[in-house]
Amino acid sequence: MASISPTPEPDPRRWRALGIICLVQVMLLLDVTVVNVALPPIQRDLGLTTTGLAWVVNGYTVTYGGLLMLGGRLGDLLGRRRLFLIGLAIFALSSASAAVAQQAGVLVASRFLQGIGAALVSPAALSLVTLLFTRPQERARAMAIWSGLAGVGVALGVVLSGILTDLASWRLIFFINLPIAAFAFLATPKLVSESRAAKRGRPDVLGAVLVTVGLLLVVFGLLEKSNHAWFSFSVLGCVGIGVVLLIGFVLVEARAAQPLVPLAFLRSRNRSIANMVRICYYVGFATFFFSLSLYVQHTLHFSALATGFAFVPFGLVILFSATVMAPRLLTRFGVRTLNGGGLAISTVGYVLLAGLSTHGTYVTDVLPGMILVPLGGGLVLVGSTVAGVDGATGEDAGIATSMNNASMQIGSAIGLAALVSLGSSHATVLQHAGADPMTATARGYAFSFAIAAGVTAFGALLGFAGIRPMAGEGRTVQENAGQRAT
Repeated sequence: MASISPTPEPDPRRWRALGIICLVQVMLLLDVTVVNVALPPIQRDLGLTTTGLAWVVNGYTVTYGGLLMLGGRLGDLLGRRRLFLIGLAIFALSSASAAVAQQAGVLVASRFLQGIGAALVSPAALSLVTLLFTRPQERARAMAIWSGLAGVGVALGVVLSGILTDLASWRLIFFINLPIAAFAFLATPKLVSESRAAKRGRPDVLGAVLVTVGLLLVVFGLLEKSNHAWFSFSVLGCVGIGVVLLIGFVLVEARAAQPLVPLAFLRSRNRSIANMVRICYYVGFATFFFSLSLYVQHTLHFSALATGFAFVPFGLVILFSATVMAPRLLTRFGVRTLNGGGLAISTVGYVLLAGLSTHGTYVTDVLPGMILVPLGGGLVLVGSTVAGVDGATGEDAGIATSMNNASMQIGSAIGLAALVSLGSSHATVLQHAGADPMTATARGYAFSFAIAAGVTAFGALLGFAGIRPMAGEGRTVQENAGQRAT
């Protein structure tokens, strides 16, 4: 079928289609964090080690992020709606497998398969949004809704995890995916037309293997830092080989006839910087949910149910920031302010969380960060999404959106592995120096947040200095400034 290019008359089904697509995206992102509160009972039931628990989280995010670019390219070539439906089926089946798993290996393998399904669904979904909304103002609004609900999905994962784990069983956190996937699978063909790129070719499978295996080795090496020395093969060797494979990925992309990421595509300054900004945000984001949920349970002694509700402010704030604040600030000040300013606000939140201690309370030590991190995050998600698809067409929408999503998952996977590992190592050093285990653990969490603050501060500088005004943006900002002056 011929590719569908933007037309002056938008699809009348677009808002209903957006509802279905956003529901699926919420489900995918919910599964990033839904396991965090449930980790203790999962460990008890299946006998997972600490490293195994980390893979329950990262097995999903690594394959999700590593294969997103291949998923986006396959959607461009084979049809975005088709890949969306295939990915949904894989995700639903692997969710069922995770829910009934009786061995640790089955659960971890199921999480890897969930990541594969998500990698097919997510770039196709955002490509469909990009192509359904052809008018700039409507597209900006749709992107704001998409970004806001994405943040809510991540926060909702922690809430649902607490509720289901405390009142029933951790297995329900995977079973809840099945009715959502089934509904979307049946409704999508009625609301979304097929679309694909006009140019055909062979997908870059070698590139996908190199980037995915490279990321897996880097994450594995970083996670092993808590059990081995930096210069051991398990750490430095795996990270080094992973980095070599990632360099090989770049070289392959430069020579491939149909690369996953055409280097010419990366010459867009806004698209490149926007993805770097997203990585910086998500490095801290993954640690935020993993470490803070453990701190609230182990140090503040919240139940699983109370821990889930403790994260409710995050979802409310990021929804308000992305859907109410971001569209207005985007019109008045542009994408540079959203990206740089948003990360600056989140940085303040991480600085406050770096003061966590065993004597802290939820209201004074946790809640300020629970508000500031998502307040800035909503702005970043909208700003980096809009800049990340700047200039995308029907030919390369999948590439733009898959890179946008890949930066999120890659940042989360590497950030979780690196920051949690460094925090654990810091806690071990403190214990050897004579600190009691509870104090050392709390300071380890705080150390992770201090590093997150440094990363997000660097991202804020990138956003302010690197992103340029988009087409027509400068004139709008000047008009608004003139209106305020009069």
